[in-house]
Amino acid sequence: MSYTAAALLGVAGALAVDLLVLRTRLVTRAVFWATYPIVVLFQLLSNGILTGRRIVIYDPAAILGWRIAYAPVEDLMFGFAMVTLTLSTWVWLGRRGVQRTPVAGRGSRVLERARRGHR
Repeated sequence: MSYTAAALLGVAGALAVDLLVLRTRLVTRAVFWATYPIVVLFQLLSNGILTGRRIVIYDPAAILGWRIAYAPVEDLMFGFAMVTLTLSTWVWLGRRGVQRTPVAGRGSRVLERARRGHR
């Protein structure tokens, strides 16, 4: 499988999880798209350094060849998939009441139960 195909599958999977599985619908919200450029800026900075200095080298046969700040466009697709999956999961867990009211030093209910069980 090429890097391009894997990146496209990653984007499709992240969208499916957000819209159909977890139903958080983050990608339909303006706030997601208003803040996503911050992620892209730092992703381009780090990818540009890594690929511009040839620390990371991609096989030209496995990518489209389109580059932004030295990095292949596929890296932006993978970044989108990772950020979207992480945020969707975070929102979904929050809606389920996983540590809805965080308390410094106390930790989650799961950790609290684990501590009680070991006493």
